[in-house]
Amino acid sequence: MAAGDIARQLDVPQNTMSAHLGILARAGLVQSERHSRSIIYRADLDGLRGLMLFLLKDCCGGNAELCAPLVAELAPCC
Repeated sequence: MAAGDIARQLDVPQNTMSAHLGILARAGLVQSERHSRSIIYRADLDGLRGLMLFLLKDCCGGNAELCAPLVAELAPCC
């Protein structure tokens, strides 16, 4: 989606949305691609998967069995 479209959908000023999307891009959570005058953003699924795995493992507090079903669902086989 274009940054302007995302901003309109979320009712957020475009400059604010662009700043947030830039932060997400630098964090590896979204990818961007320029099309003419627009920048199109899409989720970086590998980056989001890595973030979710980190959060799940961190939130388990050493009790892996609590999060094991979710971690298994998000982690690639082998």
